Amino acid sequence: MTAVQTDIDVMGLPSETMSMRVPLKAEASDYIALLKPRVMSLVVFTAFVGIIAAPGTLHPAVALTALILIAIGAGASGALNMWYDADLDALMDRTKRRPVPAGKIPAGEALGFGMVLSVASVVLLGLMINVTSAVLLAITIFFYAVIYSIWLKRRTTHNIVIGGAAGAFPPMIGWAAVTDSVTIESMVLFGIIFLWTPPHFWSLSLFIAKDYEKASVPMLPLVAGVRATRNQIMLYTFLVVPFGVAPYILGFAGPVYGFVSSALGAMFAVLAFRVWRGLEGADRKLFAFSILYLFLVFATLASERLITQWIA
Repeated sequence: MTAVQTDIDVMGLPSETMSMRVPLKAEASDYIALLKPRVMSLVVFTAFVGIIAAPGTLHPAVALTALILIAIGAGASGALNMWYDADLDALMDRTKRRPVPAGKIPAGEALGFGMVLSVASVVLLGLMINVTSAVLLAITIFFYAVIYSIWLKRRTTHNIVIGGAAGAFPPMIGWAAVTDSVTIESMVLFGIIFLWTPPHFWSLSLFIAKDYEKASVPMLPLVAGVRATRNQIMLYTFLVVPFGVAPYILGFAGPVYGFVSSALGAMFAVLAFRVWRGLEGADRKLFAFSILYLFLVFATLASERLITQWIA
């Protein structure tokens, strides 16, 4: 038995899955995939907005350094997640081609890779930027790799709700990189992503429920049913929409942001209502729009702040 097969066997993959595995040579693209680049891009983007929105400025080289280290930390947590979830990933159509379940990277190697990047990113962020941002990055990695991946994902329907905090920390990290503090404004940015996460992922889970069922992941539609999931999507939509406008209400965003966030929030609510009514294809439309919503809300905040600073 090869080293690759041994690593997979330790994680408990079914024997019939193992018998089909053959040793494969890892390429650079496989290590990049291990870092979950799509998730990393969202982390870098929201952290960048946190840097731009925070009072004060960073030298461009310092800001770039902070973003690179935040990206490495996010990638590290992705690698740790792929290490632990390799058995589940092998059972799901959308994840079975990931490097570890596909046999391209041994599980132990993925674990070591993730641990080294985690420690390096946190230590370097603390030394080169400040301790507050480094502590927040460490919490982010711990939340995603341990609280979400190891503790919550396989045990409770609240996995997305509580685990969503991991994806909500990056703008706080960016803010702390500038201010060396955690403020109500950065907590609002955290809150927008935290409350956005459940309707985003639950709308996804409605149309890929069979994939989660194969892996026995207790997503809300499988445990509580479709009707309860739709109700929860509507509930969190009622929470995220006013939170999205909060930066304007609290005065750290201008009228352009206030208008854009209100309009986007109204569209979000309409689509969530269509999901609640059970209209065909509404779940896919909400999932797609939720990505656009988060991007435009944060992009508007950053653009408005950059234009204001340029005029000043």
